[in-house]
Amino acid sequence: MRRPGITVQLFLAVLATAVLVAVLMGGAARHSFNRGFIGFLNHQAASRMETIVPRLQQAHAEHGGWDFIRRHPGSWFRIVEGDPGRGDGAPPDLDPDTMSPHLLGMGRRMTLLDAQRQHVIGFPTILADSAERELVVDGATVGWIVLAPIQSVTDAASVRFQSDQLRATLAAGVLALLLAALVAWWVARALLAPVRAVARATHRLAAGHHDTRVEVRSRDEVGQLAQDFNHLALTLERNERMRREYMADISHELRTPLAVLRGEIEAMQDGIHPLGPEGLALLHGEVATLAKLVDDLHELAMADVGTLRYRREDLDLTALLQRECAAFAGASAEQGLTLETALPERALTMQGDADRLRQLLHNLLANAVRYTDAGGRIRVNLAATTPQGPGVITVEDTAPGVPAELLPRLFERFFRVESSRGRASGGSGLGLAIGRSIVEAHGGQIQAEASPLGGLRIRVTLPLAAKQPR
Repeated sequence: MRRPGITVQLFLAVLATAVLVAVLMGGAARHSFNRGFIGFLNHQAASRMETIVPRLQQAHAEHGGWDFIRRHPGSWFRIVEGDPGRGDGAPPDLDPDTMSPHLLGMGRRMTLLDAQRQHVIGFPTILADSAERELVVDGATVGWIVLAPIQSVTDAASVRFQSDQLRATLAAGVLALLLAALVAWWVARALLAPVRAVARATHRLAAGHHDTRVEVRSRDEVGQLAQDFNHLALTLERNERMRREYMADISHELRTPLAVLRGEIEAMQDGIHPLGPEGLALLHGEVATLAKLVDDLHELAMADVGTLRYRREDLDLTALLQRECAAFAGASAEQGLTLETALPERALTMQGDADRLRQLLHNLLANAVRYTDAGGRIRVNLAATTPQGPGVITVEDTAPGVPAELLPRLFERFFRVESSRGRASGGSGLGLAIGRSIVEAHGGQIQAEASPLGGLRIRVTLPLAAKQPR
């Protein structure tokens, strides 16, 4: 059996809560009304009793005792009910349609006691919570008047009034429940409409439609959910695009050296090119290019999954940079470039992998030599921003530069600036991506910016050891 949807569940939950609250409030109001109404009737009866006391005292003074009431009970009702016109000795007519509303059957609930508290007439039982008043004539107590409290509504007028109140309460409760149902339905639909929109968009996203977006209609938790979904969809779309570009770039990078190898081998098989040292050297160079590309891809894959190993040890960053700059001095001179260095005289130590950092510096210097026009300059600088670090390495060169809008993309895999820094100059487009993973693994940062020399500046920030040698 299929469970009802979240809209129906929320509707039923809100409606059930409203019904429970309405029932509890109705019951409490009913109980409070009953107690209050009976208390009101008792209060009215007590006020009425206060007006009867002087009449009884006057009747006792006129007749010299209570024997006249024993002989003529009707006198008791005439005095209590305030109906002096009846003299037949019978109780007055207590029909609720003809009696005064404030009489409340007083004669039937009152008891007259003599001075010795003996029963004279009226209600035969004296209850513990009965109200009583002393009757005094000429300074002497001649009797007591006792009023039995109302325990429940019994007379027709009061019962009809109580019934009217009950019907009004029930009508108000039914109306409240109808309004609660309407409000619950509206709340369920209004609150869950954006959630349903996110659910539909999630199904589309799971089906591969990464361009799916959800309209953000509020700033509450549901709106935050929509924003998070849009961010997730954007991330998935970007990752999918990068994956496709990545696969296309890999296939393209592999296709070029493979095509050269195939062409050369076929030419040798057909006797067009002789199988000599020059041909073998060409084949070896293409194989080396393929091996370098595969190695770079392997390093990036291991860096992505966090399995690229680093052997950390204390090393002198100044000495490491000096050795790398010395190694590139000859290559710079061959390209007609001037390599300038500004390194500190003292050692700057850090915890790091010397081989990985050497690979980083090699990539940076190789890019500078490869992409700088002849006659230009390459400047390498190392400095500590504060005595406690970090250390900052900058490698910058002269023209050509990189457009400002392309600077953040230099660390993307296979990205190349299509002008002078293109495929023709060599490289797989993975060097800076690998360099970024090395820097981040050492807790540092790397960024690209325009150089005052007219070319590109790569700034690498690395944490130094807490204690530096003097």
